[in-house]
Formats: sequence, C-alpha cells, structure tokens
Amino acid sequence: MEKLRAFDIVRDRVRLDGLVPPPPADGLTVDDARKLLRVARLEMVKSKLRDTGRNWMPRSEFVRICGEVCSDPDEASRVARTLDESGTVIVLGDAVFLKPKQVVKAIGGLIPFPATDPNDPRKKELDSLEQRKALIDQKAIAQVRRELWGGLGYLVIQTAAFMRLTFWELSWDVMEPICFYVTSVYVMAGYAFFLRTSREPTFEGFFQSRFLAKQRKLMKAQKFDLDRYNELRKICYPFTDEEEVESPGISFSSSRPEFDGKVGKVC
Repeated sequence: MEKLRAFDIVRDRVRLDGLVPPPPADGLTVDDARKLLRVARLEMVKSKLRDTGRNWMPRSEFVRICGEVCSDPDEASRVARTLDESGTVIVLGDAVFLKPKQVVKAIGGLIPFPATDPNDPRKKELDSLEQRKALIDQKAIAQVRRELWGGLGYLVIQTAAFMRLTFWELSWDVMEPICFYVTSVYVMAGYAFFLRTSREPTFEGFFQSRFLAKQRKLMKAQKFDLDRYNELRKICYPFTDEEEVESPGISFSSSRPEFDGKVGKVC
C-alpha cells in the first residue's frame, strides 16, 4: 500500500477534460464538407448519365443510378430531386429526359416563342454578317473543290504512270514493291490526318477539314468578327443548341454540300 501511495496516481494521470478539438483547417466547417460531398455526388451522377449516351430513361432507372452513388435511398431521392429542380434533367411522369434543350426545342415547335423584333439593330447586324459569311462559305467551297479536282487529276496521272511502267517499261516484279510502299505512304498520311484533325480519314472528313481551314483563312483576310456572329446568333436564336451555332453547317445529304447559315468555331 505504501508503494501505491508513492505513485500518486491522481496527480500523475493524464487529464483529458481540458482538451478541445483542433480548429478546422482553412476555415472548412462540417457544413462545408457536407456541401462539397453533395456537389461531388451530383457530379458523379451527371457523369454516369452522360456515359449512358441516351436522351431519356425511365424514372426507376434514373433513381437507381442516383442510388449507385448515394449511401441510402433517401439521399438518392434528394439527389434526383435536386437534378430535376436545377434543370439538369426534366422529369415528366415516369420519363426522365437527360437533354433538356431537346425538350425545349420540341416544345418550341409546338408553342412558338416570341421572335426577335425585326427592327432590332442586332438582328440587322446579324443579317449583314450572315450575308458576308455566305459569300465566304461559297469561296471556301470553290477553293476546296479545286483542291479535290487537283487530287483526282494526280491520282489519274499516277495510275496511268504505274500502268505504263508495269506493262511497257518495267515489269510487275519491279513495280509490286513500289506500289506497296506508295500504298503504305497513303495509309500513314491518313493516320497523320486523323492525329492532326481528330477526324476519320474519309473524303467527307477531308472536305470538312479543308473547308474549315479555308473558311478560317478567308475570315481572317476579310476581318470577319466570328465571336460577334456567334454572340448575335445566341441572342436572336436563344433556343438553338450551342453545338449547332458553333459546328460547321455542312450537309452531305446530296451530291453537292450545302450550307445552312451556321459556322464553324474558329479558335
């Protein structure tokens, strides 16, 4: 007992009642952490919805995707309601539309939205820019077509030369490896075209690539304000998809490409 008293347990023990939790790092509170967690969950759900590549899905499947990210069904329902209220998706009955812009365009075809005042100076400015752009597009098409005809002439001459060398000047034993390496060069050129433009090495892809290059060059030479053009189109046609405004308006449905007034975005 004397030895136990000598230790003085009460005096030497570690006192924890005076300790307080450390201050939050960089002012991040518990509410802030919860808010960041909710945002992260929303972004994860949006990413999963984009990966589906669909325009709509049943409500049950939509809730199931939300549940894959959330820890409990109640949280999944809250995430689904937040996406609906924020306009990220549109829930109509048992259907969930993943691309609200398409729904707005479809409704706009049934219920016409108020058109831009024809006397609006911005509308007149847009009309003027569209006329200038139409001329630029026509010149760009003509230049690209000249290049394509030149390419066709080159292939005809090359084929005729190879035929001459194969049947008259030389022999197939000599021309076979030459034809093989020439074909390999064309394959490598197509692969390089894909790496540079991120387009498939097809006639259509080559036409679009050359058209955009010629269009960009002509716009720069004629000081065409493309940013102002896109801005005016978004003002005058607010329910047009951004991709339609900034993507090249080339239609290959017929033998000759036609343009629908849209323009490719030039960086």
